[in-house]
Amino acid sequence: MPTVEIEDLTLGRYGVGRIDGRAVMVPNAAPGDVLEVAIESERRNYSLARIEGIVRAGSDRRVPPCAFVPRCGGCDWQQLSYPAQVAHKARLIAAEFAHNLGAELPIDGLIEPAPAEFGYRSRVRFKLGDNGAVGFHEAASNRIVEIDRCLVAAPAIELPKLIAAAFGRRCREIEVAVGGAVQSVVVHLASSPTTADTNRAQRLIDEIPALSGIVIRDGKARAVIGHPSLPIELEPGLTIEVEPDLFTQVNHAENRKLVAAVMGTAAIDTGGEILDLYCGAGNFSLPAARRGARVIGVDYDPFAIETARRNAARLGLSEVQFLAMNAGEIARFLSRARYRPEVVIIDPPRAGAADLIDLIVKLKASRVIYVSCNVATLMRDLKELSRTGFKLGIVRAFDFFPNTHHAEVMAEMLLT
Repeated sequence: MPTVEIEDLTLGRYGVGRIDGRAVMVPNAAPGDVLEVAIESERRNYSLARIEGIVRAGSDRRVPPCAFVPRCGGCDWQQLSYPAQVAHKARLIAAEFAHNLGAELPIDGLIEPAPAEFGYRSRVRFKLGDNGAVGFHEAASNRIVEIDRCLVAAPAIELPKLIAAAFGRRCREIEVAVGGAVQSVVVHLASSPTTADTNRAQRLIDEIPALSGIVIRDGKARAVIGHPSLPIELEPGLTIEVEPDLFTQVNHAENRKLVAAVMGTAAIDTGGEILDLYCGAGNFSLPAARRGARVIGVDYDPFAIETARRNAARLGLSEVQFLAMNAGEIARFLSRARYRPEVVIIDPPRAGAADLIDLIVKLKASRVIYVSCNVATLMRDLKELSRTGFKLGIVRAFDFFPNTHHAEVMAEMLLT
């Protein structure tokens, strides 16, 4: 059986080594590991392998605290000590900026450790198997790993098990969200919710003191039972109310740091014009409006926009408009209308915003603040902005997802 020494990590789930000069990618590895491996498949430029044994552990390796690693596909860096995780993320993110933009970022301080390595996820989606098992997908598979606890999740596993038992085999997924001491649940069914389903949900709410409400969905229909809205503090003195089936950042502590960084970098003045694309429920729009800016927030999801409007009204923030539109359509319209924001904030999905770059340039904002959870698409889009007269300013990274390779990155681009 071949052995390989792991030389580095990817900004993904793999460690990288070489056997006879050929790159070998090994999941759940740590730098410095010497591993016995089995080659599972050959690709054009590298081989994929799995660990059969650890000959010598690298200095960053630890025994994963979770008993379900590596079968569970969630925590792909849990074999690394937490300080090593933060250091490697900073190094790899800085390397991407150097390679793609020629920017030399200081690694020290680029990414701060999260306040908590475990128990940080405020929202967790549990998968259900045909046999009633509750858990998560196995890495690179649709098979379900049944679990009795999840170390990174704030909600306890007992609640989804109770929900699954109540709804039976029609229930395919259960999403549990936490806001303060309150929990609410999204039940994803294989068919439309019935009166019997809403009655079951109400009984659960009556029986479980911490459960404030349940949303039942089948992909089209949506039934709301109880009061599922949860409080999320965006910054001191600003708390929004959101329902559990609306996207929000799962790490509330790190999100408060991100909001503070974006607001500070945007240098918002009273009366300044801010365009917030992919605004969601107002994660950046509402803090900007609170500082006196005139804000237009745009998102394609009408539910998110309705929630943002409701929170703006509750908070008395009148200098913010929320529009349920495609980001490209509104950017095109605003450009033709000669709208000129000082700052464009953009927080797109993982696919990035390649089709928006030309439109953003036409808006002639002096500053673009790009927030991304995908370094690859972030680099692609920042390179395009840099070709149109923007230069890189402040870069900060945030460890939203300890024990995984993922990070959130904020990059400022300044018009020269």
